[in-house]
Amino acid sequence: MRVAIASDHAGFVQKDPLADYLRVKGHEVIDCGPRTDDRCDYPDFADKVARLVACGEADRGVLVCGTGLGIAMTADKVAGVRAVPIQTVDFARLCREHNDANVIGLSGRFVSLEDNEAILDVFLTTEFAGGRHAERVAKMMREDDPEFAGVPLDFGM
Repeated sequence: MRVAIASDHAGFVQKDPLADYLRVKGHEVIDCGPRTDDRCDYPDFADKVARLVACGEADRGVLVCGTGLGIAMTADKVAGVRAVPIQTVDFARLCREHNDANVIGLSGRFVSLEDNEAILDVFLTTEFAGGRHAERVAKMMREDDPEFAGVPLDFGM
């Protein structure tokens, strides 16, 4: 599998070890930076990974920042990307089985390297379950659905 990886300065300490771990597992790794732990802006690096996944040059994306939150939120703005911040193996499995997530945001400050490796193993090996989840993912990925155009925001509350 071709995996794009990036971090910000807060996730940098885990980025290279995670990239090496992926290589040992037989994955091709595209390192999108940064090259040092100098302060940097995570949106710049999240966007690179997200665009590689969206255009099909990478099968999955791995992002690491302090929490995994902001970097995943940024990646999720790219059309075709389903990015999620994940801190547990169980959530990694569910984000793949139920949501067909293709980019993961990991915490470099609150989750150990060993736990992030286990999370990656599950994220990269779990298949999308399809079935009832496929329709939900399709709805999630709609960009502009005329069925919802003009729907009043008054929900009777």
